[in-house]
Amino acid sequence: MLTVVAFALGLALLIGVHEYGHYRMAIACGVRVIRFSIGFGPVLLQWTSPKTRTEYVLCAMPLGGYVRMLDEREGEVQPAERAQAFNTQPLFKRTLIVAAGPVANFLLAIALYAGVYWSGVSELRPILASPTPGSMAQQSGLSGGEHVVSLQATGEASVAIDSYEALRWQLTRLALSKSDVEIVVQMDDQGHRKHAILLPLSQLETDARAGDPIARLGLTGPWTEPVVGDVVAGGAAQQAGLTSKDRVLSVNGTAVMDSQQLRALIRAGTTPDGQGVPQRWRIQRGGQMLDVEVVPRPERVETQWVGRIGAYIGSPPDRVWVSKDPVSALMAATEKTWEVSAMSLGMLVKMLTGEASLQNLSGPLTIADYAGKSASVGLTPYLLFLALISVSLGVLNLLPLPMLDGGHLMYYLYESITGRPVSELWLDRFQRGGVAILLGMMFIALYNDVTRLLG
Repeated sequence: MLTVVAFALGLALLIGVHEYGHYRMAIACGVRVIRFSIGFGPVLLQWTSPKTRTEYVLCAMPLGGYVRMLDEREGEVQPAERAQAFNTQPLFKRTLIVAAGPVANFLLAIALYAGVYWSGVSELRPILASPTPGSMAQQSGLSGGEHVVSLQATGEASVAIDSYEALRWQLTRLALSKSDVEIVVQMDDQGHRKHAILLPLSQLETDARAGDPIARLGLTGPWTEPVVGDVVAGGAAQQAGLTSKDRVLSVNGTAVMDSQQLRALIRAGTTPDGQGVPQRWRIQRGGQMLDVEVVPRPERVETQWVGRIGAYIGSPPDRVWVSKDPVSALMAATEKTWEVSAMSLGMLVKMLTGEASLQNLSGPLTIADYAGKSASVGLTPYLLFLALISVSLGVLNLLPLPMLDGGHLMYYLYESITGRPVSELWLDRFQRGGVAILLGMMFIALYNDVTRLLG
């Protein structure tokens, strides 16, 4: 139920803002608006302004919306009202009215991002867990425990990193653009032992079929302390004498840096035929150093055996409160909106050129799923989700497809160059082609949605 409500409210807001952009610009340009509608299907609420005679409508299916303006191409227009018809407006006014919808979505995203950045949010500290063995991150010199303070891509200015989420976003963006990046890390809170590590992201495969680019890089998450948490009665951990809050220092003589590495060592504690392999753990309990023997119990996972000890491993990751002053929040929000727009457009181009898989295309089912998940976590994640979708909606509507705002802007560009509008014959052809492309995109997106939801 939360998913349905979060999806419906979010979509109604995003579509309402988009259509309101068209509506306000039309009014400002002197065009009469006949109907302002959010959604399709049965009418739930309806009101007509006695002053402007505009009909405001809320329908049952908030999967779209429209602003119907006075237009001689859609019906008879009284001579006294002809100056208020959309089709009689000069080119620059028609362009402003059409572009106002996507612009409204970008402005909404900036407002949402700025509000979150200003109010502040608790985020994970950018301290790296042990990288995947043999990965690019490990080969570049990362071992776990490094605190990332900044990064700089080739040809770009240095960017300060204040959270793990910010680090992940920047690395994802740079991986998709195939940019090498130098990250500056330190090994303690005093800033000592600060040094730079080069990550050759230009060599990283970013196709959707290859998986998450951050996982491909070898980054497994934020650093957490290698401690034992709750112990399951009768499990291997209890039989070995482990208790909650025991800190693991080494396994079979190998120093343990964090919980990620410890979990990997536990999983590796079996033979190929499913026998547990005894491990010698050195732990710290209070002020004492103890040696214990732990025998992971094998568990079949798909085609291989992995070790389990029946205990929660790792402490909660460190968090930091991130907030900005109003001016900095607005600047960061504008930059974020620009980066998300550029990355979204870049991904669309890669899908068209075959450099990225069409599996990256998501539809309403995935959006609804993430709407519910973000809303269940809290208001801030939900607002960030809405900002992301608002940017995506703005970018999508600017695509040069005849059914979208970008298609109309393409017509106006042609008109500005040639001095005449596109002929009715070509308008009809473009319209048919645009419908076919949009239906194809919708089919692929829904197919990807179903595939993801079914696992």
